[in-house]
Amino acid sequence: MTEKSFRIRARHFRPGYAAAVGATVVFLMPVVPASAQWAVYDGANHVQNVLIAARTLLQIDNQITSLANQAQMLVNQGRNLASLPLSTLSTLQSTISQTTALLAQAQNIAYSVQSVEQQYQQAYTSVSSGMSDSALFSQAQTRWQNSVGGFEDALKLQARVVGNIPSDNSAMTQLVSASQDSTGALQAAQAGNQLMALQSRQLSDIQAELAANGRATALERARNAATEAESEAQYQHFAQHDAYTPGTVSMFGSSGN
Repeated sequence: MTEKSFRIRARHFRPGYAAAVGATVVFLMPVVPASAQWAVYDGANHVQNVLIAARTLLQIDNQITSLANQAQMLVNQGRNLASLPLSTLSTLQSTISQTTALLAQAQNIAYSVQSVEQQYQQAYTSVSSGMSDSALFSQAQTRWQNSVGGFEDALKLQARVVGNIPSDNSAMTQLVSASQDSTGALQAAQAGNQLMALQSRQLSDIQAELAANGRATALERARNAATEAESEAQYQHFAQHDAYTPGTVSMFGSSGN
């Protein structure tokens, strides 16, 4: 078809016919799939997602920190519950047993209420003028032996207390060192308790020494009091004899020179 004939035919097209043809052409055009469209960027939604992710990471970090703190707390509790490896209880008990055994070896009048009542009454309060000289002498001898024995017991106990000083010093050094090197509250408390036990044992030594010294002093005072009663009884014995009869005594021979 030539250009001239095309122009002639185009002149014969009516407007309505052209509109119909255009609608048909539009109707026959293929539909473009949705996947071929361009994606739309939502900036506000992106910022919101970033904030949510940041908050989530912060929560996870806080949980990790909390777990670490709990683990450290458990470690500290384990240290606080750890027992002190040092114990001086057996040494303290042995020392107290030795002191108690030494007190039990008290001579004559022992540390017993019943023994004191019985022996004290026999040797110290039963002195009377009706007793014979031999009985008075025997009781005086018993009282003297009690006094000497009491002082001897006191000296032995003093030697025992002084002998405990080196071992006490060693125990105190070990306990103080253990307290300073303790890893937890329980070890420090146990070291402090053992130090208090050591002080209690030392106080018991002082108490025993005071008791021994007081016993010796009391026996000596009781002997002095009984001696006064004994002197009175001996004077009564002397006064019961016949009066003295004077007589002639030759001091330088019978010549009187």
